[in-house]
Amino acid sequence: MPAGNAMPPGPPAPMAPWPPAPKRTSAALIACLVVALVSVPVLGVLASLAIYGARRYLVTAKIAEARANVAALGRAAQAAYERETDDGTGRLVHRLCPSASQSVPVAATRGRKYVSVPSDWEIDAAGNAGFACLRFALRQPQYYQYSYQATGAGNPGDRFTVTAQGDLDADGVVSSFVLEGVVQPDGTLEVARSIVETDPLE
Repeated sequence: MPAGNAMPPGPPAPMAPWPPAPKRTSAALIACLVVALVSVPVLGVLASLAIYGARRYLVTAKIAEARANVAALGRAAQAAYERETDDGTGRLVHRLCPSASQSVPVAATRGRKYVSVPSDWEIDAAGNAGFACLRFALRQPQYYQYSYQATGAGNPGDRFTVTAQGDLDADGVVSSFVLEGVVQPDGTLEVARSIVETDPLE
């Protein structure tokens, strides 16, 4: 071969094979199963907590109705007492509104709303008693039954009681919200500062 002439290139050297991929199929499958087994109970617990939280929120919203209306009835009873009325002899006196002849609604609500009508609240209007005397009425649907009772006309020691009762989950256990007011020796009407609640979540 003449000097200075390059040798023709030979065939390319064969490439070394890639190392085989590690077999991870079994390990990945086991990991997925472990994650699934752990996740399902956790998701179940979280779902249960979410449902419980939603239900509690709805119940709390309904309880707010009872608290607000019982407090409003207490204020109405105090306002009615402070209005002077003729005792029949021309003398102006303070008196408690006489008791309501029936609750609104008449039967306790059980897990459902009651839509009252004006006549429910005005049934004692002729005698200036009950809710008519208090000038109290609800126009929106209600979850609770409301009652008003008075003992005496307005002498020291006489009192009134307003009550809201309901059975939100219809399990037969009734919740109650009670507020009282008592005529003091000086003739003023003192209304309790807090509502007495029994089984409020029922």
